[in-house]
Amino acid sequence: MAEVSEVLMSVLSTIRVPRPGDRVHKDECALSFSSPESEGGLYVCMNSFLGFGSQYVDRHHTRSGQRAYLHISQTRKAPKEDDENSGSGDPPKKKPTRLAIGIEGGFNVEQEQYEEEVKVVLFPDRQEVTSDDLATMPDVVRDRVSLAMAGLMSADSVSHALQVQQWDGELRAESRHAVELEQLNNGTKIPPSGWRCEVCDLQENLWMNLSDGRVFCGRRYFDGSGGNNHALLHFQQTGHPLAVKLGTITPDGGDVYSYDEDDMVLDPKLPEHLSHFGIDMMTMEKTEHTMTELEIAVNQRVGEWEVIQESGATLRPLSGPGLTGMKNLGNSCYLNSVMQVLFTVPDFQSKYVSNIDKIFNEAPSDPTQDFKTQVAKLGYGLLSGEYSKPAPDPGEGSEPSSEPRGDQVGIAARMFKALVGRGHPEFSTNRQQDAQEFLLHFINMVERNCRSGVNPSEAFRFLVEERIVCQQSQKAKYTQRVDYILQLPVPMDQATNTEELQKAERRREEADSSGAPTPAPVRACIPFTACMAALSEPETLTDFWSSAAQAKTTATKTTRFASFPDHMVIQVKKFTFGQDWVPKKLDVSIDVPDTLDLTALRATGQQPGEELLPEVAPPPLMTPDVEVKAPVLDDSTVSQLCEMGFPLEACRKAVYYTGNTGIDAAMNWVMGHMDDPDFSAPLVLPGTSSAPGTTPTESFSEEHLATIVSMGFSRDQATRALRATSNVLERAVDWIFSHLDDLESMEVSEGGRSAAESEGSREPPPGPKVRDGPGKYELFAFISHMGTSTMCGHYVCHIKKDQQWVIFNDQKVCASEKPPKDLGYLYFYRRVTE
Repeated sequence: MAEVSEVLMSVLSTIRVPRPGDRVHKDECALSFSSPESEGGLYVCMNSFLGFGSQYVDRHHTRSGQRAYLHISQTRKAPKEDDENSGSGDPPKKKPTRLAIGIEGGFNVEQEQYEEEVKVVLFPDRQEVTSDDLATMPDVVRDRVSLAMAGLMSADSVSHALQVQQWDGELRAESRHAVELEQLNNGTKIPPSGWRCEVCDLQENLWMNLSDGRVFCGRRYFDGSGGNNHALLHFQQTGHPLAVKLGTITPDGGDVYSYDEDDMVLDPKLPEHLSHFGIDMMTMEKTEHTMTELEIAVNQRVGEWEVIQESGATLRPLSGPGLTGMKNLGNSCYLNSVMQVLFTVPDFQSKYVSNIDKIFNEAPSDPTQDFKTQVAKLGYGLLSGEYSKPAPDPGEGSEPSSEPRGDQVGIAARMFKALVGRGHPEFSTNRQQDAQEFLLHFINMVERNCRSGVNPSEAFRFLVEERIVCQQSQKAKYTQRVDYILQLPVPMDQATNTEELQKAERRREEADSSGAPTPAPVRACIPFTACMAALSEPETLTDFWSSAAQAKTTATKTTRFASFPDHMVIQVKKFTFGQDWVPKKLDVSIDVPDTLDLTALRATGQQPGEELLPEVAPPPLMTPDVEVKAPVLDDSTVSQLCEMGFPLEACRKAVYYTGNTGIDAAMNWVMGHMDDPDFSAPLVLPGTSSAPGTTPTESFSEEHLATIVSMGFSRDQATRALRATSNVLERAVDWIFSHLDDLESMEVSEGGRSAAESEGSREPPPGPKVRDGPGKYELFAFISHMGTSTMCGHYVCHIKKDQQWVIFNDQKVCASEKPPKDLGYLYFYRRVTE
């Protein structure tokens, strides 16, 4: 032990005690998904606080020279039997009563219990030192090492800080209208029961407006259930913002909704506001479902959920290479589904998995912050089969299940999720996200980090040609843009079961009028051919400025493929807006084919004898005073669009390009240009300068600069992007990616490395590099969404492996019996080689 004491003394200066702000990685290996529970445990460097599994700790010791590591190993404890269920078998799971995770009454997130063993290991000889051993060593060694061990064990790990331990969907903010709410003295008194909507006589889902005491029905839900929107219409007519749901009022409170704030809120003066209309809150009893209970029911509902997850069938669990599940980290199923599919694509496999040794050898000193390293780590984890093992039994005392569970140990991609979400306003949170938006976000990150090497996102990249023909001059204009996803419209008027849908709507209306239970909704059946026809048909532009006619006129726009990618991604546009601009999901079934031929949609370019429109910019909007150069935009229209959640610059452009003609025209412009790469970029007017250096003084956020530089761009490029977007980080990131061609002459690094360290040094070709080939494809994967919007619900994916469809439902990986190809959201096709 004296020899070990001497070694510890010699490395004492390298042993640090964690301080606030230090990143401690004690739950996950930086280069693999090993954890303290894995065989061999986890070694945490006592200087850098990076964690390494037993297969990578020697590599780190050799490269860094660090010798002292804290070794943490955990063994799962057998769960204690419930006192009220002392017999064999699992205790019955309680139904959730609270819209929360990790909170009493919420959705169950089982917390594992472990026995933990901690000791210091000195490399290269792997000499072990326990806490008892330290007691016999000199005071300076004992105190320093003991303090470091205690600090490491008590510090919050990075993954723990990022993981959702608790989420409470019932936390509500106090309404800004509540304290000074104006209540009318109109003599209205509300009886304790027998309520009806004043418009349609509906007797359920009723809301009393807290300003005037009038009672109306609530919103109609996406599936036809709910109310008839009369409470919302009343707010739009009167501006009275707060309403309470009748039947939810108890001495503890009630459901209060703010139409102005568009959210459930708290009303600290609710007893007083109710008393104004004769309601004694202390005597009221609950007779209606609260909004929380309704949301929980949605999260548990059958129908779409059962079909997509194939819940009714006994599925055969699968395991092995390429069949590894991913743990849900709390609303991370969108990420899990997208990454499972991407690592089925050969380009991503060869870029990140085949070269994993080279990537790890070239990784920077902190591999947790390196994009290539973390993507390679995830890809190897999914494809190697090392983590494709059955999950441990729930407990030794439980009865064996009659059905195979299919759950795996799987991998928890916490480090990866933190890295790809860093700096993003949505993906850095633990909220549910749109899988299509995450796919594009990840492709953008791949683009930024593969500027000087092989780029796997080229597998999806294609050119779109837009041909616009002025109907007055018959002259044409051709433009090309890069895209990665084909957005497929859903023509609801082409449903093949229109008669059945109409009957279902009549049954719903009859049920509403009679107070009977709402019948089950009927799903619209839309032919895939109708969707493709809607995609290919010419679009009429009624407000087109013709450079030939020097005036606004009508034009037709036709969209075609200028190239066909190796892999085609199709997004079914299920998510749209209703007439009141409230987002809704279309409940549709589409007969998506296994094979696809897009040859007929190949662009042909300028036709013989066809004249092109002259390249002349439209004139700027002018005020009556011709001396004033700046256009006057309708501020009320801009404000209305901003309140709907659209970026300010996009709203300004919508009003400008529609000539101040009102909210409807501006909204149509927004919906038609949401996919433009410069949608959120600043409005640049004809004749004005947007060149650098136009402002007298420039001051950019160092934090914003550091964030963009960490993505692989130079400081000059980051400065240019922030300058062009008024120092707004999110817009700057979008701008820099949409202006890559303008940055060709500026040095770009890969993954934070210098250009010398980045792989390859070839000059990028002029313009976007696209692959091209026949437009014939076969379906190999699809991602499905369950729920009312992309911001809630659940995602799963189905992938075809060796001619067998496999369902990946987070940690559950099974052979698919009935893949619900008609209910998908994102479809992935690969080119058929003849």
